[in-house]
Amino acid sequence: MAWIKKSILATLVLIAVAVVMKSCTVSFKFNGTSIDYSKIKTISISEFTNTATLVYPPLVIQLNEALQDIYRKQTRLNFVNQGGDLEVEGEVTGYTLTPLSIQSDAYAAETRLTMTVRVRFTNNVNPDENFESNFTAFQNFESSKMLNDVQDELIGVMIEEIVDQIYNKTVANW
Repeated sequence: MAWIKKSILATLVLIAVAVVMKSCTVSFKFNGTSIDYSKIKTISISEFTNTATLVYPPLVIQLNEALQDIYRKQTRLNFVNQGGDLEVEGEVTGYTLTPLSIQSDAYAAETRLTMTVRVRFTNNVNPDENFESNFTAFQNFESSKMLNDVQDELIGVMIEEIVDQIYNKTVANW
């Protein structure tokens, strides 16, 4: 009879441990910034332009919106039209297609779409952090598909990657 009580008690303990373990989770989010909010309070993001040879008009609109969104969601900075404590400006300098994986029939099996963005960052509080840099992202797609059919999806992924790179270099100091 004692072994039945021990068995029931052991089962209840295991169930309790399982419930506790299930309800306790640990998660890490690496979007922390190194902003000193006592000194830096504002940011201005100028509208990016497109100086690339190949121009896709929605590209800069989506890039500008994504840049503003990431700083709004992940910082406490106030947006100003110009002259912020932090200033971000730039342009899309490259938007190119490159054939990849040439097949035996001399046609490409894949094509790479590459986007390059030049960014000028000014920290008016700490000028040592100023920089001008290029950020690049690319996506490959099957050459049997038309660019028009995959372009929106591809630029969405590339913009997200470039915006993360810009954010990390400007305020996360990664």
